[in-house]
Amino acid sequence: MRIAVSTDQSLVSEHFGRCQSYTIYEIEGRLVKSKNEIQNPGHQPGFLPRFLSEKGVNVIITGGMGPRAQTLFSQNGIKTISGVQGAVDDVIQQYLKESLESGEDMCDHHHSGGSSESDQQIASLPSSDGRVCITAQGGSLSDELDPRFGRADFFVFVDPITWETEVIENPYKDLVQGAGIQTAQFIVEKQTSILITGECGPKALEVFKSADITVVTGARGSVEDLIKKLRLEVK
Repeated sequence: MRIAVSTDQSLVSEHFGRCQSYTIYEIEGRLVKSKNEIQNPGHQPGFLPRFLSEKGVNVIITGGMGPRAQTLFSQNGIKTISGVQGAVDDVIQQYLKESLESGEDMCDHHHSGGSSESDQQIASLPSSDGRVCITAQGGSLSDELDPRFGRADFFVFVDPITWETEVIENPYKDLVQGAGIQTAQFIVEKQTSILITGECGPKALEVFKSADITVVTGARGSVEDLIKKLRLEVK
């Protein structure tokens, strides 16, 4: 059996298609016979399930994966386990001990009709003259929020007074180490008062706390929809 784990710096990546690499484990019985890390060849619709299937992968473990991707993996004979966090080696040991459990999917593309925790955070945001920063998967307002903070592809800065936007590509997304802190300092320098993202690590949160920046996590949806919510709530 071969198990692929979406990987960012030895940790399970929040998004199966946007990870730095895949750690592939060859399993015999309850033992790891070999471990190999391969670079992510790129996230294109329908490509990764075929790519990993050709590598002999039977199971993929990740932090987040949408239902369409799960269907494509299933069609390629690969079982998916999502909502997983932690060090990849620890996760594999949990899998071998049959103690690995799926958690809340960190890349859930479904949008419920109810009010999410992030919606409530946005509704209670204080008024501010500083800019709002939203992590984004692309350079368009129609693109989805990027659930990763430090390795987000783009940042959309919104002026809460004029509602003008500025899109900047993340200059630190490909750093091997320290992407979170470097990116946090970059956001601080952009006169930001509020950050809206999916997940944010403790070191980056410390930077934001020191700079008195409010951080909203667990957000999802398109950048455009999030800006509409801001316009309704931020006075």
